[in-house]
Amino acid sequence: MRLRALRFLATAASLATFAWAQAAAADPSALPPEVGYNYGEVETPRMTAVGGATRATGIGTTALFSNPANMAAAQVYHVTAMAQIHPEAARQSYGGGIVDSVISSSGVAGGVGGLWNQQDPEGVNREWTDFRAALAMPIADVLFVGASGRAFAMSQRGLGPLGQSYVSGGIPDSSIINTFTFDMGATLRPVPEFSIALVGHNLTNPDTALLPLMGAVALGAHTKDFALGADAVLESRTFGEAMVRFQGGGEVLIADVLTLRAGYRFDQGLATQALSGGLGYVDRRFSVDASVRRSVVGYEYTAISFGFTLHIEALGLGAEAEPNY
Repeated sequence: MRLRALRFLATAASLATFAWAQAAAADPSALPPEVGYNYGEVETPRMTAVGGATRATGIGTTALFSNPANMAAAQVYHVTAMAQIHPEAARQSYGGGIVDSVISSSGVAGGVGGLWNQQDPEGVNREWTDFRAALAMPIADVLFVGASGRAFAMSQRGLGPLGQSYVSGGIPDSSIINTFTFDMGATLRPVPEFSIALVGHNLTNPDTALLPLMGAVALGAHTKDFALGADAVLESRTFGEAMVRFQGGGEVLIADVLTLRAGYRFDQGLATQALSGGLGYVDRRFSVDASVRRSVVGYEYTAISFGFTLHIEALGLGAEAEPNY
């Protein structure tokens, strides 16, 4: 089983690399930039596979990018390298993160991460970096709170959907955004197997749809061997009025080595629906993950993610094993 899983993941990585090569050589993307930009969110392979529904259940480096409070919810020390490819949108993202859930005797957790991104080099030609540093801590054994600072810089050298204009024409010789913002999250676990999370993203409310102010509420049920999650995300910048995304998914750990994941996402703003799935190989020392999301309604798009994580401490899917308090 282990050999088959590793072969599958190697094949998925090869297909993703081929997809990137095809996208890089393609004509300008026919999709609106919003589709590939994905609200500026950073997704680990686990997030892609379960439709993005990890705000209540994600730990380790997934928590760093989705809900920083959950870095303190289980004892892990994860070092992750990851990549994501959007072939139709001609976007590529590469980077990683480090999360240590015990950096002090009080249970304070910390993490750092960053990605380099490029979107549609023959079209809108955006390039940006996204660096984060986060802290989290447990309160009264059942509540976890966290915050992450985000340094974001973007250049755009191509034309957006409005052509040569102040709104979407780009600034060839300088950054169109170079700013700092932050996310905050809180997760309540009244019992070890159930979580309720509230998360705010880009809370400085930058005056741009490229860093939209977003709020999310999430529910999760989880043990060491399975997790189910559902997120509702509200965003009002990109489309000029409040729009919601509903995301749900689950994962199961089989024989302590193979992780199967699946998810669904409804995006009101883009009028799209998508299905997703993924597979991971888990070892006490490392894990390898691959996932794909494909739209089934609306704009046709694909997102392919893969990653490699070193486990200095490894605790399954993360809900039950040794809570960090």
